[in-house]
Amino acid sequence: MSTTITRRHATAGLGAVGAAALLPRGAAADTASLEAGARKEASVTWYIAQVDTDTAEVMGRAFTKQYPGVTVQVIRTTGQVAYQRLLQELKNNAPQCDVFSSTDISQYPALKARNALAHYTPENAGGLLPQFDKLVDPGFEYPAAATNHLLIHNTQKVKPQDAPKRWTDLLDPRWKGQVATGHPAFSGCTGIWALALRKTYGWEFFEKLAKNNPRIGRSGNDPVTLITAGECLVGPAPANTAFQNVDKGNPIGPVYPADGATLCVGPSAVIAAAPHPHAARLFMEWLMSETYSRMSVALHGDPVRPGIALTSGQQPLDQIPVLTLSVDEISKGIPEVIEAWRDTFGD
Repeated sequence: MSTTITRRHATAGLGAVGAAALLPRGAAADTASLEAGARKEASVTWYIAQVDTDTAEVMGRAFTKQYPGVTVQVIRTTGQVAYQRLLQELKNNAPQCDVFSSTDISQYPALKARNALAHYTPENAGGLLPQFDKLVDPGFEYPAAATNHLLIHNTQKVKPQDAPKRWTDLLDPRWKGQVATGHPAFSGCTGIWALALRKTYGWEFFEKLAKNNPRIGRSGNDPVTLITAGECLVGPAPANTAFQNVDKGNPIGPVYPADGATLCVGPSAVIAAAPHPHAARLFMEWLMSETYSRMSVALHGDPVRPGIALTSGQQPLDQIPVLTLSVDEISKGIPEVIEAWRDTFGD
């Protein structure tokens, strides 16, 4: 097997560092050894923002079924909250996270700059779609997940012909008090959405949106909850959560916006001072496997590997307009968007 295992440590003197010494730099990967080590460690802690809690728990149980004896401690929160939690742990030299799966790709260069990510190349990393090549740093983080942000509406209260078809339709006064959004200071996907629309329409878009008194949650999934309940009628939402609700029979109508969906890439990486270093690498191997990719797509994530068909009316990324952003644009723009958002919406 050709996988290499290398290790960098953010701090010295941690218990995890001693365990990680068993994984020498440049050694050939041996999945059997990883499995044996993971079973001794017995668990892996996964910080995950890319899916909702129920989906993350399902995925964790699937890993344990494949690797009995290794349980997954799922810590599901928004991308920005997970990041701040991880930074605090690193500051205190007390990391709890083994594998970090966020929705803000700009967090990973910052973590690399402080030597907080392990250098690890999963065996299955070579099978990714080429459009993700420039969005990650091979050897550190890999796109285990992706989803696009699109428009949704309540199908019981909004006729299809009246539903927003473009992002600018959310500015129509008829939706005053009826728009739901996430918050870029908490949700990585919402930050990507806001940044892409700022690039396309300028911040004037959000100044106009503010006049419609949108209901602002935290997670990018909050609009799905509010619109399902009929408390709001329209808004942006991650496609994976939207189509899961379609499958459940909830009154959610997804619409790919004519002016472009936004793409939220969900990288995953092993933390350098992971408390469970073998289990962390084994979990990363699983995240990059075809098994995980098929499960992710079955739960309505966008495929990151070729040859996996979409379901339930989803459209492939190469068949829809997409508002693209570079990693540099995201790194620079997200803090700006968060500040402008708070100035405009007051929270």
